[in-house]
Amino acid sequence: MQNKKVIIGSRGSDLALWQAHFVQDSLAKNGVETKIKIIKTQGDKIQNLSFDKLEGKGFFTKEIEDALLNSEIDLAVHSHKDLPTESPEGLKIVAVSEREDPSELLLIRKEAVDPKQHFSIKKDAIVGTSSARRKSQLLSFRNDFEIIDLRGNVPTRIQKLRDKKYDAIVLANAGVSRLGLDLSEFHQELLAPIDFIPAPAQGVLAYQIRENDSEIAEILSKIHSPETQETTEVERKILNLFEGGCQMPVGVFCQKEGDTFQVWTAKSKTGEDFPIRIFKESKTAKGLAEKIVQKFRNIQPKEVFISRDLIGDCYFENALIENDFTLKGKSLIKISRVEFEDLPKTDWIFFTSKNGVKHFFAQNPKINPKTKFAAISKGTAKALKQLEVQPDFVGSKLMTKEIGKEFAKVSKGQKVLFPLAQKSMRTIQTELIGIADFFELVVYENKPLEAFEQIDSEILVFTSPSNAESFLKSQKISSSQKVVAIGTTTAKYLNEAGISDVTISYSTNEVHLAEAVFSVSSDL
Repeated sequence: MQNKKVIIGSRGSDLALWQAHFVQDSLAKNGVETKIKIIKTQGDKIQNLSFDKLEGKGFFTKEIEDALLNSEIDLAVHSHKDLPTESPEGLKIVAVSEREDPSELLLIRKEAVDPKQHFSIKKDAIVGTSSARRKSQLLSFRNDFEIIDLRGNVPTRIQKLRDKKYDAIVLANAGVSRLGLDLSEFHQELLAPIDFIPAPAQGVLAYQIRENDSEIAEILSKIHSPETQETTEVERKILNLFEGGCQMPVGVFCQKEGDTFQVWTAKSKTGEDFPIRIFKESKTAKGLAEKIVQKFRNIQPKEVFISRDLIGDCYFENALIENDFTLKGKSLIKISRVEFEDLPKTDWIFFTSKNGVKHFFAQNPKINPKTKFAAISKGTAKALKQLEVQPDFVGSKLMTKEIGKEFAKVSKGQKVLFPLAQKSMRTIQTELIGIADFFELVVYENKPLEAFEQIDSEILVFTSPSNAESFLKSQKISSSQKVVAIGTTTAKYLNEAGISDVTISYSTNEVHLAEAVFSVSSDL
């Protein structure tokens, strides 16, 4: 740049300076000299107020953007999630970084840990966050939490936890990771972005310049990530379409799996309200944000039937009831325990259902202390944790077949025991043939109910092939009823029974099951 130093504008926090130095180093590799100018923003100056509902509103960016417009700096480096969805006149985002892990991180004081509870946090804990988005999602999982505002930069927030002002705090994992902080004194829970949905563009740096500065635009093109831009544009477009003059807690996460865009969105009216979630896939990004926002606008409360007895205070039930859906539930099968005697010697015990956990441990089996435990899903893993059994493997894939391949890698050459139902599918076992030795132990059996009342609910949720089989023996599914299957195995049974229009929840956990119901309700 003709020996001129490019001036980078940055906030003065440790994280903002890390970001500025990261860009400085990246540009240096391209022969560009830079210097950093620190600018205080409104968010830095005001520390006694909550910024609830202010994510994405320029709270930490306006003064930097003003300096850019006034030519006091040449380049602004922002945390992309803090930026308004529309740049001020005269400015533009010309490049973005590769994405750091967008997950949220729960830091928990070790004396506040309770592994039996969701998030491994004790009951009635005090949790720190000033984000309405985070508050809404936290309370959807744990309504016993007391949420208290948490301000300050990342080290300041962590010090407040250290000072016992909170039992746990929520931070963006990207920021903590970039600072390389030693957090060994705390218990850490990483919240997957498909379960606890982050802010749009979380983990991404945005490079902002003056609109007519083509020289710097050309330089920044060398450190630009088109792949990140592709997914974060979907996220930020959804946020933009939702706002319309009123601020609301919105989380969006978009990833590209092969050539398919997968988008998870959570929205609630306030931090106190239970979020509605939608999941959508598309082969193109064009119009995707608009379709997702329209689905939210089309949602109307419906009557939902689920083929299990209602248990109360679970995510699925709370999500629907809190959003004015009518929920009915009844197991369409009778489950009875099958007694067993001694266990074979085994390295692993793999559970494919919560019923398998229940009926296996109810018989107080003698288990070698060196035996490891595996769960097909987070729901099954939760059932183990409630019995103080920590799973060593939890399936993370959507397809049962893929979970089998995943488990085969960790169990190669070992012996695996499967406690299961008499009529269980054997998809996991099939993937272990020739890789690991496996044994099956029948611990319960399912029998269809002989009779039950006509079910006329608008949305039918089937939780197993056995429940679907029982339903279809008694009545037909009408063309006006929408069908949701908890997993691919149940969907396969329904398809083979002639039911072609089946929505499969992304995974078998409660969150994605509720997500599927919200999605199909918008189509009725």
